[in-house]
Amino acid sequence: MTQGEVLFEFVQLGQQMRVAAIDSISGTEVVVITPVSATRHQMQQLALAKLRWKLQTETPAPEKRRF
Repeated sequence: MTQGEVLFEFVQLGQQMRVAAIDSISGTEVVVITPVSATRHQMQQLALAKLRWKLQTETPAPEKRRF
């Protein structure tokens, strides 16, 4: 996993919160939906765990060949 800053975005959708976590180096983004009753810390931890998982399991794109 890259060691960059993680940006969080919170958008309330009724009784749910949409939380996006974005890795500042790779631009990889994940989204989780949580209840609004969860604490901000709980929301961030869930989104961060999903982002870490995605960065660890992501396969690099194949290189483009130039002829």
